[in-house]
Amino acid sequence: MRKVFGNGLLLGSRCLKRRRHRNLSPGADITVKGVLFKILANLNKDDPRSLIPLGHGDPSHFPCFRTTPHADDAVIQSIKSAKFNCYCPTISLPIARRAAAAYLSRDLPYQLNPTDVYLTLGCAQAIEVCLAALARPGANVLLPRPGFPSYEARCAFEGIEARHFDLLPDQNWQVDLHAVEALADENTVAMVIINPGNPCGNVFTYQHLQKVAETANQLGILVISDEVYGHLAFGDNPFVPMGVFGSIVPVLTLGSISKRWIVPGWRLGWLAVNDTNGILKQTGVTDSIEGYLNVICGPPTFMQGALPDILEKTSDVFFSRIVNVLKEDAEICYEKSKEISCIFCPHKPEGSMFVMVKLDTSKLDDIDDDMDFSLKLAKEESVITLPGMAVGMKNWLRITFAIDPPLLKEGLERIKAFTERHAKKQ
Repeated sequence: MRKVFGNGLLLGSRCLKRRRHRNLSPGADITVKGVLFKILANLNKDDPRSLIPLGHGDPSHFPCFRTTPHADDAVIQSIKSAKFNCYCPTISLPIARRAAAAYLSRDLPYQLNPTDVYLTLGCAQAIEVCLAALARPGANVLLPRPGFPSYEARCAFEGIEARHFDLLPDQNWQVDLHAVEALADENTVAMVIINPGNPCGNVFTYQHLQKVAETANQLGILVISDEVYGHLAFGDNPFVPMGVFGSIVPVLTLGSISKRWIVPGWRLGWLAVNDTNGILKQTGVTDSIEGYLNVICGPPTFMQGALPDILEKTSDVFFSRIVNVLKEDAEICYEKSKEISCIFCPHKPEGSMFVMVKLDTSKLDDIDDDMDFSLKLAKEESVITLPGMAVGMKNWLRITFAIDPPLLKEGLERIKAFTERHAKKQ
């Protein structure tokens, strides 16, 4: 067994002292936004029908996903108070850190200190901060496939090697822990999980997360747990934060208000250190996090000022309404996908806003692969889907179901009509 939390974390914490020239890898420019922009450019502008966006996870455009008035009021009052027109500390406002720590501690068997939480410019900046804090020459990070391509891009920018372990579709997208063990070496500093899952729509069980923690502990690496879709769970498995296992393995928890409150444009996220044994402090990782925050800009001060009221005053009724709409949409997506002969959905989505479906191009004429499918679907039906190649799974599709239910039904009917039109003649 490797010495737990040895050279990998210790050397990773020195990133600010040993910056290097960034050389982006050939695939680093593949992003969700970049692929979707290419597909949107292929729309038929003469199609009188409305565009149906099943490619991007931003439901804020739809009335059924309107954010709570409590959040609106919190932002308005923060601005009107004139208390938050100033610069704020690089490691965030104390009142915002206290509020985020209290909010995250609700689901933990211990209490986070305010100093364990750092506010970021959305979850995207939280990804940037934690990978920058772990970067060093020769370091590698283990990433899920399929996954969220921002991790690959950020690893490339930091000079970190990205190694991929599979999520297993026939096991409800669980982590292939044997692959994790085989991939890790003395230069591995962390593994990433996304729970609830983007792009798979899965929710990891408590038992599986415990196995992830024990595996990471054995390998001497920390876990980066992306929980931006935290609490958006509507299947048999409840959402369990990885921080529950912070006594087994150090966990950097990433999250934001973007998805649960349906306000992705507000750009307010966090990075929380779940590490009851103080390993990340001892090895200098938290010092590197704070050092990196000193040279970047965080979220607007007035948004940090609004955070306590947003977190404390939002009612459970709002959260339940959002989850119920997502559950209805997930059911529609799963059942309607069964009517499309060239698409196979291995599992009904149980969380987040997405589902992965396998595309069988052998049943279609004039469709080369998942990208070709999405480009032609956009042109012929004004429906946007994300080809699986953008998230590491060629000839799969990621479908975003977080839109108005009637519009979702229409979008899936258009996909069905498209596939029937392109079906190979028997």
